[in-house]
Amino acid sequence: MGLKWVDVLDIAILLAERHPEIDPLSVNFVRLRNLVTELPEFDDVPDRGGEKVLEAIQATWIDERD
Repeated sequence: MGLKWVDVLDIAILLAERHPEIDPLSVNFVRLRNLVTELPEFDDVPDRGGEKVLEAIQATWIDERD
């Protein structure tokens, strides 16, 4: 079973592992949505990733980098 938008922690961990060169503070929500939906493990409707879930992913990604 693939990742869904609700899997915020798992998504953030994968983003931190696969994109160590990216500062999550510099990523806008359009790019963040693209980074998430391009993950091979991601299996959800791309349009369901609203602003609140993107904010949660970004905040968790920041925490994972520290």
